[in-house]
Amino acid sequence: MIHMVVIDRKALKYLSELPEKSQRLIKEKCHALAKDPFPGPGGDKELLHLDYKLYRLHIGRSFTVFYQICEEGKLVKILEITTIDKAHKLYKRFEE
Repeated sequence: MIHMVVIDRKALKYLSELPEKSQRLIKEKCHALAKDPFPGPGGDKELLHLDYKLYRLHIGRSFTVFYQICEEGKLVKILEITTIDKAHKLYKRFEE
């Protein structure tokens, strides 16, 4: 089942400020979430163990995308796009 992917304004702004090659790679990976947003064995997607279901997608060795899945509406919402280095700080923010 195909999901609709929406990107939060803050994440979209961050994406628009990246070099074109990085933008293209991130867009391709985020678009792929429409077909398969759930983690699988050996993949680059992971469910974080928080009070609510938050997923993490590693893109190469440079970027991390945080997203949520709404099964009822078949929606994937991209909440944050950041560097892997900054992602660990964001884990704590999302836990609060």
